[in-house]
Amino acid sequence: MQSIPVDGTRLGAMTCIVAPEVRIANRETGEVRKDREGQTVYTVGVAVRQDGRRASIIEISVSGEPVGVVEGVRVHVTGLTAFSWAMGDRHGLSFRADAITPAPVGAPAASRKGGDA
Repeated sequence: MQSIPVDGTRLGAMTCIVAPEVRIANRETGEVRKDREGQTVYTVGVAVRQDGRRASIIEISVSGEPVGVVEGVRVHVTGLTAFSWAMGDRHGLSFRADAITPAPVGAPAASRKGGDA
């Protein structure tokens, strides 16, 4: 899998649309996915909308439960990385972050012109 760092400041407004859910490693056994340190991995559905563009929805994995992240809350994503993957004739991108936190109340949406991250 190729790792691609993502500049979150260029993504624009990010809003949680699916609250954090525990990621399942094995659906048959119900085994919960853990990271290398043994923390539970969660997934969060995030809507991303840059100025003048249509919204995209991405699912982001993060280690540990993102406290205070609920549906409808603007979020701040730290250390976002995309991974390209392929399985047979299927392929795509998956996303992982170091942290997902609620954006401060009244914080302006990120600009796609963005600054350094």
